Amino acid sequence: MGVSVRSFAKINIGLRIGATRPDGFHELRTVYQTIALHDLLRVNVGRGCGIEIRCDAGGVPDDESNTCYRVADRVLRSLRLRAKVTICIEKKLPVQGGLGGASSNAVATLLALERALKQPLSAEERLRIASEVGSDLPLFLLGGMVLGTGRGEQVYALDDPWPLPCVIATPQVGVSTPEAFRRWDQLAAARGKLTRPPISSTINGFSHSIFAWLSGSSTGVPSRKDGDRAEALLLDLVRAGIENDFERVVFPEYPELRDVKRAMERVGARYSSLSGSGSTVYGLFASKTEARKAAERLREDGIRAQATTTLTRREYWRKMFL
Repeated sequence: MGVSVRSFAKINIGLRIGATRPDGFHELRTVYQTIALHDLLRVNVGRGCGIEIRCDAGGVPDDESNTCYRVADRVLRSLRLRAKVTICIEKKLPVQGGLGGASSNAVATLLALERALKQPLSAEERLRIASEVGSDLPLFLLGGMVLGTGRGEQVYALDDPWPLPCVIATPQVGVSTPEAFRRWDQLAAARGKLTRPPISSTINGFSHSIFAWLSGSSTGVPSRKDGDRAEALLLDLVRAGIENDFERVVFPEYPELRDVKRAMERVGARYSSLSGSGSTVYGLFASKTEARKAAERLREDGIRAQATTTLTRREYWRKMFL
């Protein structure tokens, strides 16, 4: 049988890069936020054995290196089953865009495969498989607003704010995450450890900023207008000074991405940032009307952009299966 599923994207609201860990990864702090943009996947299960990846988009591997393949293989091994699994990916999200497309596809495969096989995994087994395949995968087992720690794979559900209108700009540039980390390490070495704050201070500073943002927006008398509430939340976000460390190394290498962020701010974004290591730049807006008009203006300037919205955890799960 076949199961169709939406594979939603994410953005990063702030990202702090810490020290290199013994396992070779960097210590990270970030807030993941799922958004309504998505790929479409269909997972078919039949008699036989083997895993087949079908995708017409360029840059998507169809072999064992594909995250969907790796997840499907682990699911079958965990359930001690043999089956012919075919995964069809209709790609709408950019490859190497910082929106977590490959990771989201992998988790969508896991969930669809469970349903197709009619054999759900335990929450612990889902998390184990997701963490083994990639750092970004576990966030898609939660959806909504998620705090990521460790190398990003340790995830904690945060209270969802109401949906925020946003604009996603996807320049035709692919940014390699390993390369971005390498450049970060070069920058850190050039500055010298003595000129940088202790890693614990930078990580703790991010945690304090996130707390100030989320707790600040909940104080005072709530407004009856969603636009006013969104305005207050975004103002607190700016005041908290939450930033993405990758901008320090990605923007010098790809100055066109810095230009996109400036363009996003010119068209009225209350907060704008690189997502992950890029190349996607997003902007948050106080209303859907503002977001829609901003996307139109960016497209007029030759920037690929579309208006969408953040997804709460409830909506993420409600809209996942077709």
